[in-house]
Amino acid sequence: MTETAWIDAALTSARPQAVGALLRYFRDLDRAEEAYQNACLRALKSWPQNGPPRDPAAWLIMVGRNVGIDDIRRSRKQEALPDDDQMISDLDDAEDALTERLDGSHYRDDILRLLFICCHPDLPPTQQIALALRIVSGLSVKQIARAFLVSEAAMEQRITRAKARVAEANVPFETPGAVERSERLASVAAMIYLIFNEGYSASGDTAEIRSPLCEEAIRLARLLLRLFQSEPEIMGLTALLLLQHARAAARFDADGAVILLEDQDRRLWNQPLIAEGLALIDKAMRHRRSGPYQVQAAIAALHARAEKPGDTDWKQIDLLYGALEIMQPSPVVTLNRAVAVSKVRGPEAALEMIEPLAQRLQNYFHFYGVRGAFLMQLGRNDEAHVAFDRAIALANTTAEAAHIRMHLDRLIRDSQPRGAKSSKK
Repeated sequence: MTETAWIDAALTSARPQAVGALLRYFRDLDRAEEAYQNACLRALKSWPQNGPPRDPAAWLIMVGRNVGIDDIRRSRKQEALPDDDQMISDLDDAEDALTERLDGSHYRDDILRLLFICCHPDLPPTQQIALALRIVSGLSVKQIARAFLVSEAAMEQRITRAKARVAEANVPFETPGAVERSERLASVAAMIYLIFNEGYSASGDTAEIRSPLCEEAIRLARLLLRLFQSEPEIMGLTALLLLQHARAAARFDADGAVILLEDQDRRLWNQPLIAEGLALIDKAMRHRRSGPYQVQAAIAALHARAEKPGDTDWKQIDLLYGALEIMQPSPVVTLNRAVAVSKVRGPEAALEMIEPLAQRLQNYFHFYGVRGAFLMQLGRNDEAHVAFDRAIALANTTAEAAHIRMHLDRLIRDSQPRGAKSSKK
C-alpha cells in the first residue's frame, strides 16, 4: 500500500468515530465537520513524517477538538464547552492514556448519535441519504451529486437544507434510551438499504458511476454490525447487501446491457462476499428472531448457493416470500413471490395470485412484464402483447425501456412451450 493510500484508508475508517466524537463536543454538524477536516489537513502533514499514530481516530479527535476550541476562542463566541475542557493537550500529543479515557467509552454512542442525526425523522429519505453520505461517509458534494445524477448546486442545497432542519429540530445530543434507540436503529438500517438500492438499481450506462453507493452502504452496514454484533436483523441487512453486490461483475455485458440472473456467468460472482454473506445469514437465523432483512437475505442466499439456475430451490423461495408477505405486506413482495410460484405450481397459479394487484400496481412496469410472461406461457399471446406494450410505455428512461424490452423479449422466447408457434410473425 502506498503512503497516500494508507493515509486515505485510515482517514476514511476513522471518520465516523472522529466526527461523532467532535459532534458530541461541539453539538454542531458544521463545526464538527470543519474540525475533522482541519485535523485531516494536519494528519496529511504530520503522518508522512512521523509515521502513523497508534490510534488514528483518537489522534484526529484530539487534534480536531483542540483546533475547534481554538477557533471558537478566536471568534470570541464563548460557546459552552464540555466539563473536561481542562484535558486539552498539546496538538502533537494525542496518543497517551488520556485519549483512550476520553473517547473509548463513547465510541458506540458517538457513532450512533451521528447516524441517528442523519436519519432524523424530520428529514425526508433523500436528505437522510445525502447527509449520511456527506457527514458519515465523507463523500464530496461532487461525488454524491454524480452518483445521484443531479447538479452539484442541487445536491449542495439538499445537504444544506438537511443540516438546517437538524438545527431547527434542536436534536438532543444525549445518549438515546432503549426504546428510541430501537426505533432509530430501524431508520438507520432503512437508510443504509436505500443507499444500496440507489447504486444497485443503476442501469448499465450508470452502473460504474453509482456502484460506489453499494460499496459505501456495505461499509456502513459493517460499521453498524460492529456496534450491534448480536442483532440478527443487522446481520441480515449486511448479508443481503453482500450477497446482492457479489453479482455485480456479472450483471451487465460489455455494452452495458442487463444480464438476467439465470444467464449470468456465476464464475464472475464474488465468492468471498458470498461466503461472508452466507456465514452472516446462517448466524442470524440461529437467533430465531426472524425479520424482513433476514428473510430477503435468505432468499438471496438460495440463489447464491445454486451452482446453476436449475439448482435453485424455488419451493423454499416461495415459502420465504410467504413469510415476508406476513412481516411486510406489499404488492411488490407478492409480485416477486408469484415468480417463485410460477416455477413451483405453474403460470396459471402465479397469474391468479397477481391479478388482484392490478389496481395498486397499475403504474409499475414490472407488474406488466411479469403478467405478460405468465400470459405468454399460458398461450394467451394477444393479452400478453398488451401487457408487454404497457410495460414498455411505463419505462421512465431510455435505459429502462431497453432493459424491459430485453427482459420481455427473453420471457417471450423462453416461455413458449416446446414446438409452439407464436401468434405473431
